[in-house]
Amino acid sequence: MISKSIKSSENLLEELQTALSHGTVARRVETLRRVTDLFVGNAVDYSDDHIRLFDDVFQCLVEQIETSAKALLADRLAPIAAAPPQIIRTLALDEVIEVSGPVLTKSERLDETTLIEIARTRGQAHLKAISLRRVLSEALTDVLVTRGNADVVQSTVNNPGARLSEGSLTDLVTRAERDDDLATCIGLRPDLPRHYYLKLVAKASLSVRRKLEAAHPEFTDEVSSVVQEVAQRMRAATMNKQTEMARALVKSLHEDGRLDEFQLTAFAEQGKFDETNAGLAALAGVAVETAETMMIESRTEGVMILAKVAGMSWPSVRAIIAMREKLSGGPQTDMLTLRDTYEALRSSTAQQVLRFHRMQQSTIPAA
Repeated sequence: MISKSIKSSENLLEELQTALSHGTVARRVETLRRVTDLFVGNAVDYSDDHIRLFDDVFQCLVEQIETSAKALLADRLAPIAAAPPQIIRTLALDEVIEVSGPVLTKSERLDETTLIEIARTRGQAHLKAISLRRVLSEALTDVLVTRGNADVVQSTVNNPGARLSEGSLTDLVTRAERDDDLATCIGLRPDLPRHYYLKLVAKASLSVRRKLEAAHPEFTDEVSSVVQEVAQRMRAATMNKQTEMARALVKSLHEDGRLDEFQLTAFAEQGKFDETNAGLAALAGVAVETAETMMIESRTEGVMILAKVAGMSWPSVRAIIAMREKLSGGPQTDMLTLRDTYEALRSSTAQQVLRFHRMQQSTIPAA
């Protein structure tokens, strides 16, 4: 059987030479089909010498055939573990994704060096095809994560055979802060190290966090405490960068006696949260951190407590509440009901509630 196949392949090589020299396009394509049929039908029986012979035949053919024929050849050879290595490399390096795609995704004959070379130099379609391979090494995954677009990165993370290095995991978790779909994909990987999982969910949106906690119920209690700690650290880091100028401005206005209810209302109407927060804290006589905690609560009671302590009128309070709603994108509240609540609120009651908030703030451990 083997010897007959060998003889057939030698005859086909001679036929190939004739077809390439004098044959029509149709004859060249038919020769390719016959060579491919012969190889695919007996691939498991061929020795290394026989495979090298087929490699020579295929290499001759691909220099003369059309893209559609190359694509068909790639599709047939890609799943074969013993496919001729040189033609596999040639097909993989083809710039046309219809030709290279099947090989990049399925061929186990393709060496790591070639895969990395292609991942570093080709476009996103080639990267996507590579991301679908059964197994991806850390070195290859690093290139996909670094060069790939959102689709490639998500495909890579969704691949259970992809090994993620420390560098890739760090990069991915950082990206996931702005991409809920990516955060979910990373968090659902069973091989994700625990410390990366906790870091991921601590910064994830509420919807993502619920999905991940449902998938990893053993981490739920730990995640809750980590979320609180990270939120405190993130708030401190963000304040140092974003509110430094706002605090300096408000402090200057306050020291010069120019900070009043009207200035604070102007800040709110301009959508300047940091200035409004710092100004309200100064007029109410509380720390900026205490005011911020009350300002970012989902309900409006915190704002009204601070405003009542500061002795502000309802129009100014309404401006601050409107600013919060605009910045958060939340639903509009019933201002008439809030006005009645604010006007009914006693200054002494507001002072008591504020003392409670101050006490809570003092019990938060330093970040």
